Amino acid sequence: MYCQRLAVPLTRTFAQRLPLLATSTSAPQASVSQSALVQYTLAARSLHTSIARRDIDSAAKFIGAGAATVGVAGSGAGIGSVFGSLIIGYARNPSLKQQLFSYAILGFALSEAMGLFCLMMAFLLLFAF
Repeated sequence: MYCQRLAVPLTRTFAQRLPLLATSTSAPQASVSQSALVQYTLAARSLHTSIARRDIDSAAKFIGAGAATVGVAGSGAGIGSVFGSLIIGYARNPSLKQQLFSYAILGFALSEAMGLFCLMMAFLLLFAF
């Protein structure tokens, strides 16, 4: 979109000046200038994209998908908390290493599942509704 905003007016300005150049030159070069005008007009038309829908439904869809991805960050924080607690628990009582590790893996799996559910909801909001 940014490139289109810059290129289309520039192409339009150049295409408007081409007929003025064609009238001041000889006849064989005038046909070359007309074909250049057609090429620049087609180039300007090819830069246009489809019209963006800017209604309240699509805005709500994007806001909801953005809000759903916040849960992924929460999942990362939860995983960090689980393994931080594992290290603290292991430092306090090294004999419980195997039991603490199994609980840590369970906490990791639950936290990661919540993050994936949030990501799945974000994609559902974007592409299914």
